[in-house]
Parts: sequence; structure tokens; C-alpha cells
Amino acid sequence: MKYIITARNFDVTEGLKERIYKKMGKLEKFFNQDTEAAVTLNIQKNRHRVEVTIPFNGVIIRAEEENGDMYSSIDKVVDVVERQIRRNRTRLEKRLREGAFRSEETMAGQNIEEEKEFNIIKIKRFEIKPMPVEEAILQMNLVGHEFYVFINSGNSRTNVVYRRKNGGYGLIEPEA
Repeated sequence: MKYIITARNFDVTEGLKERIYKKMGKLEKFFNQDTEAAVTLNIQKNRHRVEVTIPFNGVIIRAEEENGDMYSSIDKVVDVVERQIRRNRTRLEKRLREGAFRSEETMAGQNIEEEKEFNIIKIKRFEIKPMPVEEAILQMNLVGHEFYVFINSGNSRTNVVYRRKNGGYGLIEPEA
């Protein structure tokens, strides 16, 4: 794997880089050598946040962890990514590197149950109307949801606005 390490609000030490290479090395058995993993480290006040994004074969695996210690955050985020891969093992097996699941010794003590099927509990239908992004955010806040699907009046495409953990908002647009 290739690692793209980005730090915000501080400089990455060699110790942090070594920890990332060591811990992320556990995931290399699942991916091809040319797979890129983006690791973003961020410090704000006493919060040490690590985000890992691994795009490959049309799938994006993403996890983030926040803790009082950067080393602990790195450890936890790698565990989350590994759990995601193992939980969706059957669906990902065709896309991951061949033989990735043959050696199970790394998680021998942990019992992670594979998710066999996705259980849809509720189906909601609603009319989607064209509106600007600002109105969609207002609608989302009025209904008290964490996200809102709408047709963007600026580009006539289906978009999603969502509330981010840091209090801001995000917009998801399909590529052209």
C-alpha cells in the first residue's frame, strides 16, 4: 500500500509515521500494492483525530477516530477499518486482493460476525423538489434530520446535504 499522510495544525513526527506504517501494515494483506490510503491527522485543542480513507475498485472504506492521544487514535482507526472489512467480507472478497482472508491469525482472539444481509426496517417515500442548497439545509434543520435529499436547482441533479460532527454542513454531489 501507498500512504498519503496529511497533518493539520501540527507537523508529523517520525514516531507517528512509523506507528501509521506499522498499524496500517496489518491491512496490506487485503489490498494490492498500488492501493493508496489517505491518512489525515488533526489536532484541535485536546482532541486528536485520525481519518483513514482507502478508495479501491469502486468502493471507499473510511473510518475516523478521535481521542486524547494521537497514537491511541491511530490504533483505534485501524481496528475500525479491519472490522469493516471483516464484517462485509463476502461482499468485498471479489474486490479485495485474492487470498486476503486465507490467514485469520491476526484476529484470532476476536469474534467479528459477518453481516450476511442488510435488513431494511423502514421505507420512506417523499416528493423531491428543486431548491437551492441553503433551502435544503433549512428544510433539514426544520425536520430535525442529519441529512436531506433534494434536487439542486443550480444544476438539476440529486444532491444530499448533511450535518457534520464538527457542527458544519456537507454537500454530496454526483460527478458529472
